[in-house]
Amino acid sequence: MSPEEVARGFLRIAVDNMAAAIKKISVERGHDVTGYTLQCFGGAGGQHACLVADALGMERVFLHPYAGVLSAFGMGLADIRALREAQFDAPLAAADEARARLDALADQAGAEVRAQGVAEVEIRRRAHLRYEGSHQPLDVAFGPQDEMQAAFEEAHKARFGFVSPERAIVFDMLAVEAVGHTGTTPAMAAPKGDGAPVDRVRAWFDGWQEVPLYDRATLGAGARIIGPAIIREATGTNVIEPDWAAEVDAAGNLVLARTAAKRRPPAAGTEADPVLLEVFNNLFMSVADQMGATLANTAWSVNIKERLDFSCAIFDETGDLVANAPHVPVHLGSMAESIRTVMRRWGAAARPGDAFMLNSPFNGGTHLPDVTVVSPVFIGDRIAFWLGSRGHHADIGGRTPGSGPPDSTRIEEEGVVIDNVPLVAEGRFLEAEARAVLASGRWPARAPDQNIADLKAQVAANETGRRELLRVAQAWGPEVVRAYMGHVQANAAESVARVIDRLSDGAFTLPLDHGAEIKVAVRVDRANRRATVDFTGTSMQHSGNYNAPLAVSRAVVLYCFRTLVGQPIPLNEGCLAPLDIIVPEGSMLNPAPPAAVIAGNTEVSQAACNALLGALGAMAASQGTMNNFIWGNDAFQNYETIAGGTGAGPGFDGTDAVQSHMTNTRMTDPEVLEKRFPVRLEAFRIRQGSGGAGRWRGGAGVVRRMRF
Repeated sequence: MSPEEVARGFLRIAVDNMAAAIKKISVERGHDVTGYTLQCFGGAGGQHACLVADALGMERVFLHPYAGVLSAFGMGLADIRALREAQFDAPLAAADEARARLDALADQAGAEVRAQGVAEVEIRRRAHLRYEGSHQPLDVAFGPQDEMQAAFEEAHKARFGFVSPERAIVFDMLAVEAVGHTGTTPAMAAPKGDGAPVDRVRAWFDGWQEVPLYDRATLGAGARIIGPAIIREATGTNVIEPDWAAEVDAAGNLVLARTAAKRRPPAAGTEADPVLLEVFNNLFMSVADQMGATLANTAWSVNIKERLDFSCAIFDETGDLVANAPHVPVHLGSMAESIRTVMRRWGAAARPGDAFMLNSPFNGGTHLPDVTVVSPVFIGDRIAFWLGSRGHHADIGGRTPGSGPPDSTRIEEEGVVIDNVPLVAEGRFLEAEARAVLASGRWPARAPDQNIADLKAQVAANETGRRELLRVAQAWGPEVVRAYMGHVQANAAESVARVIDRLSDGAFTLPLDHGAEIKVAVRVDRANRRATVDFTGTSMQHSGNYNAPLAVSRAVVLYCFRTLVGQPIPLNEGCLAPLDIIVPEGSMLNPAPPAAVIAGNTEVSQAACNALLGALGAMAASQGTMNNFIWGNDAFQNYETIAGGTGAGPGFDGTDAVQSHMTNTRMTDPEVLEKRFPVRLEAFRIRQGSGGAGRWRGGAGVVRRMRF
């Protein structure tokens, strides 16, 4: 590979990273960027504009005459603004009362702007509306009730993909913005000039070429430049790629547009190209990231929307994990078995638009509240990929609210067991069937409406993933995408093999409070660059619920070795390829049904992680628990994993007050917690000094005090 090809490779990776960031933000806000024009600014923006637009599937780029210094230009023209907001919890029918509150806010905001010497003040009134029972308000212009309702429903449909006409719309907050206009934008005009090139320069466009160099100051209105070309200006440089053209409008703006359909990029075929390997690593992780953004946007429960207790991932046609967003490790490492469970039962009968749900801990699940939605992705009449989204539902039934009875001894005491059933049939959501499942068993789900809403959000997340994967396949070709799904796993396997090269044999025994032990030994085979992780000697299946399903135990191994890699590769099935995992059947790390498992996911997984990291000599134990706090009744259910300190290691201190190892969720925002539930958060602080007093100290834990 030549130096020029290496440089072009770095540029391609940078472009894909920029495109992924733009796409993620746009998806979070409910926008499909392909129908928009790319607004480009910054001194280097014009250098990448065409390439970023191509990566986003956009066909037009806009460059203002002052694009290189557009932020400074905008600051100089900015209006003087004052904002006033007030909480207003009332039904939509209380519009008259809302208008009076807005008038009072308008007086305050307007006075602030006028005090700065502005005579003409514009008042803008806004209402933040939400569905009753939701905590996701949307901003609409204040006006007649029917207009606000229509605007809200349109915005809700655009952002979340659905409306709920059976739910009442309520006010959440009122806002007034007072705007004092400081002047008008100066009229721009295209410069005068003949538009001829000022020079010819050598530039790399998949090979060295002589291309024309233009000066933007000489490009008059109507000037049209066909790429490849370069346009210089005082505050930036603009690169016009092949198959693109630039045209100057009457105001001097450069409008870039495609002149030919986007060509499929060259592919490396079966040999892994190092540049394309990084490109596809980022592409696959970006798809999972967008799935997560959709799920957070469309979910109903605090647990999924606010705490982000969910995970999204993509899998190849054999069900192997390819890539994930940085979500919850205990989910991600175990989800592949859920995919394979669906494949074994439904693979031959699956149709485009189908989706399936399951939570059985003995078929790839973790514990019953974690419900997985699995969707096939078809290209033609063949399943090319699989998608999975796993979300922690605040309640799935069971003997106690929150589905976490502390004294359960059988799985059915912990909730409704969903063992691989259809959820969507060829695009039709099977709501009646799903409700029947949620109502089954001795202890049915307590909040089925919330379960259904979150399941719909998981389906929406998978639909986002399907759409994005098909775009990737269309751009690169299905065979190339399949090949690179293999390449990224092979790269992960090699990365773990390099970790094994520097490991030594080790063993660790971790006693648990109730008398059981987790034993693990790591044996390194340097000649073959493999390692065996052996949990032989671990206590037998627990009579209570301290049992971690086999999928969770595999997730622990996957997570621990992935963290030792130290490079930004996707957590995927390849990480397990150089490893042999031995987990004795009937042990607390591989229980037989109908064992209870609720503490296995939240307690035992963390303890097993501590034990394995101890055997590897990587770091001291962290909390050994997810600190899960479950409470509720028939009307309210909530679940949190409270943060704590991580263990110290050779040469470093632990970290204070973080989610550690197998969990990676947020704390519930105090305002959301107190608004949605009848509780008061009295304290949330770091417990200073609680990490020990060694040379390298463990991280400090936290205090979280609630009043019910």
